[in-house]
Amino acid sequence: MGQPMNKDRMTSRREFLKRSAAGLAGAALLSDNSCKQPKKEEMETERKFIYRTLGQTGLKLPVVSMGAAKAIDLVQSALENGIVHIDTSSVYEEGNHERMLGRAFKSLPRDSFVIATSVGWYRHTGKVDGFDDVRRKFTPKILANEFEGSLNRLGLDYMDIYYIGDVYSREFALYEPYLEACEKFKKEGKTRFIGITMHRNEPEAIRAAVESKVWDVVLTAYNFRKTYYKDIQAAVREAANAGLGVIAMKTQAGVYWDKERTQMINQKAALKWVLQDENVNTAVPAFANYEEMMEDISVMEDLALTPEEQKDLKLGEEIGLSGLYCQQCGSCVRQCSKRLDIPTLMRSYMYAFGYQEPKKAREVLRTWTLNDITCASCEICDVQCTLGFDVKSRVLDIARILDVPNEFLG
Repeated sequence: MGQPMNKDRMTSRREFLKRSAAGLAGAALLSDNSCKQPKKEEMETERKFIYRTLGQTGLKLPVVSMGAAKAIDLVQSALENGIVHIDTSSVYEEGNHERMLGRAFKSLPRDSFVIATSVGWYRHTGKVDGFDDVRRKFTPKILANEFEGSLNRLGLDYMDIYYIGDVYSREFALYEPYLEACEKFKKEGKTRFIGITMHRNEPEAIRAAVESKVWDVVLTAYNFRKTYYKDIQAAVREAANAGLGVIAMKTQAGVYWDKERTQMINQKAALKWVLQDENVNTAVPAFANYEEMMEDISVMEDLALTPEEQKDLKLGEEIGLSGLYCQQCGSCVRQCSKRLDIPTLMRSYMYAFGYQEPKKAREVLRTWTLNDITCASCEICDVQCTLGFDVKSRVLDIARILDVPNEFLG
């Protein structure tokens, strides 16, 4: 997004806008010449969207929300068609994603959307050795500065949900100085609710959020490719029973089964699979274009998985492909003689080859150099990935991206 559209894309967009004009308006209309905004009750009846309440926050949201999107017109159209909640992060495009959303929100009534953002502590730490290293480098003062920066970039007086991102352990989730800092944001009226996100070790982090009695919401990686999804389900159930809001991310599991992008995961089926869990209040898939957005919005009306969709979710097994999504379990690190941070490299690989976003892949590896990648000098790789990845081959592919200057990454 953000680049000139080709003819097919323009036609697609005209068709989309025509449908919107025919009565698909939802949460808010952003144009100065727009029609009167429909009441939520009218929109819910018209489209028969499925809503769930976000724990004890009282926020009633459609089961599909919006993750990262690159273009303001896509954000506006999502809001026009029933999306209410949008998730972002200060790490997306060096804060520019928050700025873009701030422009989108400028003409909107503040109560017509729900916005959440997060702080990426790793921007301030680089590679770390345990949580002691994290808390030493990512101080509560830095957290407070990050919070104010996000609020300013969004152009808002307050945000709805503020997260500390990538909380991966019980110790991290219960660290008192972070709890106190976030509670202070809430008491000052600068955010309505606070929470944590987790890309790895999700069950432990979720249960710690319950134990804290401070966090209001958890945003967790959750998809059909997770080998330990039953453990995540159990933790999510405990969180819901304790009154926490539960939001799912990484629901599309890397988008493609292969790096050549010839075999796409059934995105609608993947999203439905997660939302079959009634303890998940909403999900935040990213939309790359209007077609994907409308497909995901259609899930808001029907969560039933058809037999064909159920079959599609097993396609990778049938054709012998391991997919692009790394579940960040860390079992590979224990096997690697060099203790290389393979999960981070695999996450970068997914962005580069699954999403075709090499710059985002480079951003994930912002502190890495080619010298950090030792696979080239390792004669025998004994690492066995739980999902069947050819680890050494993928790491070397990422090494090639590190060797390409930014201006050639597109």
